[in-house]
Amino acid sequence: MTDPSLPTGLQPGLQPRLPARLQTDGVRVGMVGTGFVARLRAAALQTIPHARLVAVAGHGAAETEAFAQAYGAVAVESWQALVDRPDLDLIVICHINRDHGAVAAAALQANRHVVVEYPLALTAPAAQPLLALAQAQQRLLHVEHIELLGGTHRALKANLEAIGQPFYARYCTLSPKRPAPRSWTYCPDLFGFPLVGALSRLHRLIDCFGPVAQVYGQNHYGNSVPGPEGLACYSTCLCTAQLTFVSGLIAEVTYGKGEALWEATRRLEVMGRHGHLCFEGDEGTITDSQGPRPIAVGSRRGLFAADTAQVIEHLLTGQALYCTPSASLYTLEVATAIQQSAATGKAVAIGTTISAP
Repeated sequence: MTDPSLPTGLQPGLQPRLPARLQTDGVRVGMVGTGFVARLRAAALQTIPHARLVAVAGHGAAETEAFAQAYGAVAVESWQALVDRPDLDLIVICHINRDHGAVAAAALQANRHVVVEYPLALTAPAAQPLLALAQAQQRLLHVEHIELLGGTHRALKANLEAIGQPFYARYCTLSPKRPAPRSWTYCPDLFGFPLVGALSRLHRLIDCFGPVAQVYGQNHYGNSVPGPEGLACYSTCLCTAQLTFVSGLIAEVTYGKGEALWEATRRLEVMGRHGHLCFEGDEGTITDSQGPRPIAVGSRRGLFAADTAQVIEHLLTGQALYCTPSASLYTLEVATAIQQSAATGKAVAIGTTISAP
């Protein structure tokens, strides 16, 4: 079965229609961003024989030049100039969330393949046309969702059957930070609504439990202060969402960070008819009629490297990727509905205009 969001030549199981040069010379990569994720991806590219980082564009000239020198690339003055370079096959986007959609659109229009960190855009309506553009241009659009590759998610899916029909899930991640940084990740205009910027919290549950019927969201920002580009930052955010899945499962998601939080939390639990799964930090437990017992949870390390390697392999051989852009878009549609609910104080039904992949 084909995925309409992928170019015909890049469908799983089909022979890729790629230039012979790509097969012989490797994938030439341009990168937008010089932060933590960009460094991980650049380091990963150095280990892949059939790919190389050619050029990079960042926020500041000195920082970009230092990054380029460290990874054997050319520093470019802007992402617009980077996208226009004729010597690139793939653009990897890992900078502020607000600009993801604009860079992806420009790269696709320039006939480049695209990898972008989630979210693809800050709202679902802004992201939707990019899937159609990728299809029209016959180019790959891959939205990174490394949570699906991690040990917790793999252990969760491997043990779901053991607890019987699930009926409740709760996912809470809280990150105290004092003082809160005045960075783009604390700026709603640059990061997006909390559960848009932290889309993986929803995507993990949707990947396990399927389409959503209704959402209700609440959001709190604390202590507005000046931030990047003269935009307001918050010192604390706390966002909660209640999701009712089409299957009947009820889920609660809590995401928070900043100064007014006092205890770090990373806890995911699922209740089923015959048992209970709980993941606290990097440890997992299953509890059923035999009592509680630990379950193996794999590492969270090396996930960006794994994602990068899969993309290069996909471009060279057509091997299927672990996540489709339509799956990411559906989760973004659910997050956009939660944002609407938080703004209006009303539950929002996920109607026929939103269809699960």
